[in-house]
Amino acid sequence: MAERKVERLLACGACVEVVGKALTPMLAGWAGEGRIVHRESDYRESFLSGAFLVIGATDDGTVNAQIARDARARAIPVNIVDDPALCDFILPSVVERGDLVIAISSSGKSPALSRKIRQELEETYGLEYAVLLDILGELRERVFAAGRSSAENRECFGALVRSDVLDDIRLKKWAKVKETIRELTGVEMEVKTR
Repeated sequence: MAERKVERLLACGACVEVVGKALTPMLAGWAGEGRIVHRESDYRESFLSGAFLVIGATDDGTVNAQIARDARARAIPVNIVDDPALCDFILPSVVERGDLVIAISSSGKSPALSRKIRQELEETYGLEYAVLLDILGELRERVFAAGRSSAENRECFGALVRSDVLDDIRLKKWAKVKETIRELTGVEMEVKTR
């Protein structure tokens, strides 16, 4: 769980400091690369100095409660994993496919359900969605530049999204993808694959 939280914070450009005597192999790798700072120690209140936000993810409820109290005393927003009563904010589960971001939240009531839904969405929404979104982004610029009406643009994009283009992307039928784009939008474009 700590890996997912740290990974998300790093993706947002945060400077992350992890406190704990042991790290997972991935966290240790990030520490070795200098992507995170690791304090090999048990939690101490002084570690909160200068923090923008705090996430507590220990296996000890007493320590988690202390982290929440200490953070609140310093007016630092805190999230205690799996304990919504101790949270000032909730972090949703997230599925990312390129620029497509799908967030799932149970408002802290059931992280297990959020996790299950996230796993289902990860299976349903594959990398082909990232490719399609890249195509749609480039296509949008070209279609809008052509000066069509809003209704024509909506129909153009709606037809493309309703087509079999996702299946063709999934199957790497790039010539068919290009043909579908040309037929439905009138735009000739190269398809950039991931």
